[in-house]
Amino acid sequence: MDDSIVAQGGTGDVIVAIATPVGQGAISLIRLSGTGALDVLSQVFTPTGKRRKQKRELEDRKAVLGHLHDLQADKIDEVLVTVFRGPRSYTGEDVAEISCHGGILVTRKVLEALLESGARAAGPGEFSQRAFLNGKMDLTQAEAVMDLISAQTNLALKAAGEQLAGRLGEQLMELRAELLSLVAQVEAYIDFPDEDIDPETGNLMVMRISTSKQTVLALLATADQGRILREGARVVIYGAPNVGKSSLLNLLLGFDRAIVSDVAGTTRDTLEEVISLRGIPLRLIDTAGVHRSSDKIEKQGIERTKQQVENADLVLQVVDGSEARPEVALAGEVGNGRHMLILNKADLVIHPDWQALKGVRISCTENQGIDDLENAIVAVLEADGEAWGNNLVAINARHKDCLKRAKVDLQAAEEGLRQSGGTAMPEITAMDLRSALDHVGEIVGQVDAEEVLGEIFSSFCIGK
Repeated sequence: MDDSIVAQGGTGDVIVAIATPVGQGAISLIRLSGTGALDVLSQVFTPTGKRRKQKRELEDRKAVLGHLHDLQADKIDEVLVTVFRGPRSYTGEDVAEISCHGGILVTRKVLEALLESGARAAGPGEFSQRAFLNGKMDLTQAEAVMDLISAQTNLALKAAGEQLAGRLGEQLMELRAELLSLVAQVEAYIDFPDEDIDPETGNLMVMRISTSKQTVLALLATADQGRILREGARVVIYGAPNVGKSSLLNLLLGFDRAIVSDVAGTTRDTLEEVISLRGIPLRLIDTAGVHRSSDKIEKQGIERTKQQVENADLVLQVVDGSEARPEVALAGEVGNGRHMLILNKADLVIHPDWQALKGVRISCTENQGIDDLENAIVAVLEADGEAWGNNLVAINARHKDCLKRAKVDLQAAEEGLRQSGGTAMPEITAMDLRSALDHVGEIVGQVDAEEVLGEIFSSFCIGK
C-alpha cells in the first residue's frame, strides 16, 4: 500500500473507527470508509434470510438487518448496516455504518472483525479529513465539526452549525475571489504590457484593496467572540478575604460549589466552573482572598490569584459594601482591562466610601441584584446573546493568524499605491496581493498558484 496515500487520507485504503463514546449503552456505531469499504463489509456481514449478500445488492441509504460475524463465521452480534455510496456520503467515498449493541466487548469484537477483514484503524479526524480532501467541505467546515461536538451553549452550537453549513467559508471565498481578480489584473499588466489591456486605475485599485482589508478587519473583530464561544470567557472573582467571593460563585452556579466560611483564608486555591449566561459560556474562577499573609500555603494561593487576574477576560472585584473602603489597595489590584466593581452586602447600609463609586450592588445572602450583575457582565464582555445570534461568524486562532498576515499584506499594497499616487511598481503590488490571497486561501484549504493564470485568460480573453 502506498504510504503517501494513507498519510493524505486518500482512497487507497479502508478506514474504520467506533463513532460513539466508549462505554455501555443501547447502541454503538462503527464507521467504514474507502473505495473497498463494501468489500470489507461483505466478508463479515450477512443480511437476515440470506447466506451472503454481495455489496452490490445492498441498497443505498437503507438500513439492513443482519448478522456480523468474524472470518471464521462465528456470530458476534445482530446489527443494522446502512450503506452510503460515494460521492453521496460524508467522506465522498463508499461509507458503511454498522449499528450494534452498545456493550464494550461486543463493540470491540465488531471492530476487530472489520480490522481482520482488511480495514485499518482511522486516525483522529481522518473521516473529516477525507471529506475535505474529496471536496465535501472546506477547512472551516471541517473545523466546525469539532466545534459542534464540543459546544457547551446554544449560541456556541448555533455558531458551529452555521460554520458547518459554510457561512464563514462563503465569506472567505468571496474575499478570495476578489483578491484573485486583483492579482490577475496586476499580473496581466506585468506579463502583457504591450497588449491592449486597460487595467483599473491606481485609485480604483486602492479602493478595492481597502474594501478587502475592511472585510478582513471585520472578520478579525470576531476573534474574541469565537474564542469565548469555544472556550468560555475567563471571569475571575477577586477580592480580600471574607467579602463574599465564594458566595457569589455559588450564587451564579445555582448550587454550593465552594465552601463558605467566616474564617479568613478558607479558599486557598482556585476553583473553576463553567456556566451559560444568556447563551455565553463563562468560566467562573473563584480565587484566594488577597491580603498580606505570612502563611506559606496561603501566599501560594494569593500568587495564583494574581496569575488568574492577569489572564482574565473580566475581573469581578468583590468588596464588602457595608464596610469602609480600605486605605491600602489590594496587592495586584487591577486598574486596566475589563474590570467590574461588585458591592456585596447591599442589603445592609452601603458605606459612604462606596456611594460615589460606580459598581454593581448585590447581596449574596438575600439573592439581590443578580439580574443587574448578569446584565453588566454581558455588557462589559460585549457578548449580547441576541446580537450574536444575528451575526455568528466566529473565527478561531488559526483563522486569526492567517487573517492578520493577510491584513499586513493588504496594508502594504494599499499604502504603496497611495504613496505613489497609483503608480507603484506593479511587481511589488502583485507580490503583496498574492501573499494576501495565499493567506486567505490557507484558511479554507485552497492555495493554487495555477488559478491566477486561469483567471487572467478567462477575464481578459488573452490568447497567444
